[in-house]
Amino acid sequence: MVAAAAIIAVICAILFAFAVIGTVKAVRAVKRGVDRTVAEARRTVEDTRLKAKQHTQPGAAGEVAQLRLSLRTSMRATQEALRTGVVEDASLSESLALFERLSTHGRELDEDLRRLEDEPDKARVAACLPSLRERTQNITQSADSLRWAAQDRARQFADDDLATLSEQIRMESGALRHWDTEPAEPAEKAAGGAAPGPGSATGAGAGTERAAIDGRNAWRQAGYSWQKTRRPESTP
Repeated sequence: MVAAAAIIAVICAILFAFAVIGTVKAVRAVKRGVDRTVAEARRTVEDTRLKAKQHTQPGAAGEVAQLRLSLRTSMRATQEALRTGVVEDASLSESLALFERLSTHGRELDEDLRRLEDEPDKARVAACLPSLRERTQNITQSADSLRWAAQDRARQFADDDLATLSEQIRMESGALRHWDTEPAEPAEKAAGGAAPGPGSATGAGAGTERAAIDGRNAWRQAGYSWQKTRRPESTP
């Protein structure tokens, strides 16, 4: 009894530990989902605000909003393209590592632009814009280059796979239509085997014809078991 109780206690402890682990994992998954949803909502709100500011505020303030929006859009698109592509193409891991380094500069630039949005001195904003514009252009061009290269690579793989598949289908179709690829017998050989010589009308050709006719007649004469054999007319 003591041993059975100990075994039951151990089993209950194991089940309780599994339940706790499952609960912790579920809570963490829910938390990650909530954090991701909140981050996406904040990003959407920020992008909407920048778009509105870009169109409603002319001058340096509108250009700062435009630079931030361009930077965020390019970086986000490249990040999604590389993270999705590396799942199927491991060679993109190096490109993803380069993009992570580029993201550090992108985040620093976004912070600089955000601070410039709140700058009340318009002259300072106008003075800082040329360098920030150049940095934004360099970062977005680098991000776009990585994204386009990854997309071209995936497209090339798809084209190569389609070409290989088309060739395999062509070969399989030819194998299924094997009678189209078999060489036909020469006409002379066929004619020589079919046409008899001048004095052989009653020879092999006639013999073959008689054999075929005899065989057909024999089959008819054999008939079925319920058919009666025709008697000669002289038979009483």
